[in-house]
Amino acid sequence: MENHRPYLERSLELAQEAAQAGESAVGCVIVKDGVIIGEGTEQSRRLKDVTRHAEVVAVLDAVHRHGSCAGATLYSNVEPCILCSYVIRHYKIAQVVFTDYCGELGGTLPPFNILTTAEIKSWNPPPIVTQAG
Repeated sequence: MENHRPYLERSLELAQEAAQAGESAVGCVIVKDGVIIGEGTEQSRRLKDVTRHAEVVAVLDAVHRHGSCAGATLYSNVEPCILCSYVIRHYKIAQVVFTDYCGELGGTLPPFNILTTAEIKSWNPPPIVTQAG
């Protein structure tokens, strides 16, 4: 758990930035080989775009700056929702660590467990998911 702490703390810093900007308090970092390769804050309200969740923004940042985030670890202060879970699976992120469950639209538990299901045969195996809160 100690090796996750700095990245979870950074996601909380980003969540505070999002809250100060009038967004939902969600922050996310993507880490590969011990280096942060992408960061994101919730931006849906500001951009008037429901797809701009912190996790999606962080994934797009990592892909833009590094070409890929396959095999990386995603850290968020909130469980990825079903939208973010689809993005995480599509970009082949290997591990997800979050602190708080998000409720009925979360992507880790049935009936919408997009992040954790192995039932979608055209996808790679699901990432390792850790709730660290």
